[in-house]
Amino acid sequence: MANNVDRPGFDEQSLQEQFEEVEHELLERWPETKMDPTLARVRALTELLGDPQKAYPVVHITGTNGKTSTARMIETLLRELNLRTGRFTSPHLESMNERITLDGAPIPLRRFVEVYEDIRPYVDIVDASQEFPMSFFEVITGMAFAAFADAPVDAAVLEVGLGGTWDCTNVADGQVAVITPIDVDHAHILGDTPAKIASEKAGIIKEDAVVVMAQQPLEAAEVILRRASEVHATVAREGIEYGVVERQPALGGQQITIKGLAGEYSDVYLPLYGEHMAHNAATALAAVEAFLGAGRARTPLDPDVVREAFAKVTSPGRLEVVRRGPTVILDATHNPAGARATAQALADDFTFDHLVGVVGAMRDKDVAGILEVLEPVLNEIVVTQNNTERAMPTAVLGELAAEIFGAERVHEAPRLDDAIDMAIGLAEEAIPAGTSAGAGVIVTGSVVTAGQARTLLVRERAERVEDRHTFEDVRFEDAEKEDFDDRDLEFGKRRGGDRDDELSDEDFGGDDR
Repeated sequence: MANNVDRPGFDEQSLQEQFEEVEHELLERWPETKMDPTLARVRALTELLGDPQKAYPVVHITGTNGKTSTARMIETLLRELNLRTGRFTSPHLESMNERITLDGAPIPLRRFVEVYEDIRPYVDIVDASQEFPMSFFEVITGMAFAAFADAPVDAAVLEVGLGGTWDCTNVADGQVAVITPIDVDHAHILGDTPAKIASEKAGIIKEDAVVVMAQQPLEAAEVILRRASEVHATVAREGIEYGVVERQPALGGQQITIKGLAGEYSDVYLPLYGEHMAHNAATALAAVEAFLGAGRARTPLDPDVVREAFAKVTSPGRLEVVRRGPTVILDATHNPAGARATAQALADDFTFDHLVGVVGAMRDKDVAGILEVLEPVLNEIVVTQNNTERAMPTAVLGELAAEIFGAERVHEAPRLDDAIDMAIGLAEEAIPAGTSAGAGVIVTGSVVTAGQARTLLVRERAERVEDRHTFEDVRFEDAEKEDFDDRDLEFGKRRGGDRDDELSDEDFGGDDR
């Protein structure tokens, strides 16, 4: 691809075309070969780039649920403390450039193309020198490292794609390692118990680091503490060294008091819903205290700065209210643990008289587990499917939902936009004429579903190319983005083989909330 980003007369349409071409080239790197867990390829790339991930201090985040929200909170607080930040998270909701942010905003499409062009010659060298070519996730991780070094940033907040030890973000050494709650997900890859999963995730804990550990199952906590001891890391445990002292629902979110590592912070407004978000906020605050050394010095952060930061936090697609009258909520829940947090938040923070769920899920997920958790809080459910090959067909999802909800509470609409319209109509019909205050709709079941719904419902946002496609043509090119990267996969072909061969439903993953 020719680099025409800076040529005279280059217009926004041409930029969009180049961005889409970069997306296409990156996504051509979806899995083609059998790969063993290794950091060799990404390490080879970073060495050729001059190890950009060593140019700034890192807060590294792993866990099963809460990673992205916690990363966004950490970044917002660091920015409020006048630090320039880079944040790398996955998956994205709507556009690939969302994965790499500078100072809280996705890097512009122009810069995304430039960074790709800058590192592509080195990617080609690695491709030619390794047994297997680099994956999509390895390349975009290298892009993030390079973009942050070039900015430059004062701090980088990195979210793992999957696991920890063999995640390609793990070539960076986090001076703070954050471990959000662990639950069973990706069992065929990470293990089928919290202890096995914790063993993989604890691999991000490096020598002499500070570990900020959210509340964990006992067996997971034991594994994390053992790893910390082996590498002489200091551990801050939620519920002991830090935690949520008090939480009260408030208009548009909640009011919380947090015990930090260095002090207590009261009257903190968090414009996000759910008790789990309060715990994410406590973990984020402790991580920033640890990053700045405030915990060791017992010098608290400025409480006003903390309040200002948390009041600015956003987390798109996480219990995000995008419409009123009736209320429409988007939530990226895609595993039972995340569904439990969502169901609890719906019960605690909302007062719906009639709540209709729009659910589109991936066929390789524990869909029955998700539906069983949501059933008590939903009056009706509209099953649908998102615009990806991995989506569970509407008819199959409908049969599963009927077993759990009863057929009389289940409706089907194969198109997501039709499903949302149907759900809004059902919610309005169930409430007495003249009011829709008690009517609600929640769109959930998958990161992809939440992202596609957001494209349909949220029309004004920065970096949006308005009305790029009709619904049928919306391009969610990373169709496996449910916290998916190709380390989730095991394949049996070498480079040049048929990339669709030997793939099964279990080849795909996702553990973000």
